[in-house]
Amino acid sequence: MSAQRLSVAVIGATGIAGQQFLACLARHPWFKITALAGSPRSAGKPYGEGIKSPNGATGWWAEGNVPDEFTGMVIQDSERFDPGSVDLIFSAVESDVAKMLEPRYAAVTPVVSAASTFRMEADSPLLIPGVNSDHAPLVKEMAERRGWKGFVTAIPNCHTTGMAIALAPLHKAFGLKTIFMTSMAAVSGAGRSGGVLGLDVTDNVIPYIVGEEEKVPRELAKIFGVFTGGGVTSAPLAVSCTCTRVSVLEGHTEAVFADLGMPATVDEVKAAMRDFAPTELGGLPTAPEGARLIHVHDDPFRPQPRLDRDRGEGMVTTVGRVRKDAALSNGVKFVLVSHNTKMGAAKGAVLVAELLRSQGLI
Repeated sequence: MSAQRLSVAVIGATGIAGQQFLACLARHPWFKITALAGSPRSAGKPYGEGIKSPNGATGWWAEGNVPDEFTGMVIQDSERFDPGSVDLIFSAVESDVAKMLEPRYAAVTPVVSAASTFRMEADSPLLIPGVNSDHAPLVKEMAERRGWKGFVTAIPNCHTTGMAIALAPLHKAFGLKTIFMTSMAAVSGAGRSGGVLGLDVTDNVIPYIVGEEEKVPRELAKIFGVFTGGGVTSAPLAVSCTCTRVSVLEGHTEAVFADLGMPATVDEVKAAMRDFAPTELGGLPTAPEGARLIHVHDDPFRPQPRLDRDRGEGMVTTVGRVRKDAALSNGVKFVLVSHNTKMGAAKGAVLVAELLRSQGLI
């Protein structure tokens, strides 16, 4: 790996996901933020001013304070931003904006996106490093087909990510047939603008999240699909989910029920999860220690989002309550916690960029 850091831009830098990009990329050994861009509302302002609300409150969401290197950086207008001015773009904009901007950027420069726009495009990989890293070369096919110098690769929905990581070693060792999942999703997943109102979610559970239950089955089938060189053939999985919003700040909790392709004991399932340490993650700066993406608890009262979301600096999926399920022929069930704004958003996207860089695709 060259010692030269790539220049990168963060688009949508003032939102929750954008702020997590800044927190992750501050002093990153491979990438250096040289440009920030946002909406016309914040464009032209120093970043420290651009994240302030109309009442003067500093709207910094990520842990700690705004990194000093970004406070004075002037936010550019995302619609006028020159993609050729950087080596790589991280996109943290809403899907409708991504649909307009990301193809324009990708014609010149690679884009790693947290938006949903390109997730199901046939020539764009839906990557979780360590789970389906072999899909990464599809970005070359995308650039060639579309006549672009770059590409767009999106990360999965935050509901999908933790479940896919937890199921990946089971899919490899035993096969998967049917999956049921119910989520208890953190309010940060709704963002700030147009997000869940505190008055609605306090002392309450919101039983429906628009669009999530449709995304998860499609995304999971693509992630576990077979890379054919020119695309991905989706895995033949039956997936059913219910996605709810609860009064938790960060960390999605999910109850997962899986019918395996062959019988497996609880100890075998736990061992498969504990041993899951994909070698291609070795040396990637944002990967968890030892490339171990899963931590398995034996304590029946874990995982809990408040206690487990920051394991591995938010990059580890924590699993507990692994049991047999008699309602399914080869059934197992477990509970997981995954950090929705770290592994499920910005830091997961940075890990994708690190994987692509390590494979010479950026």
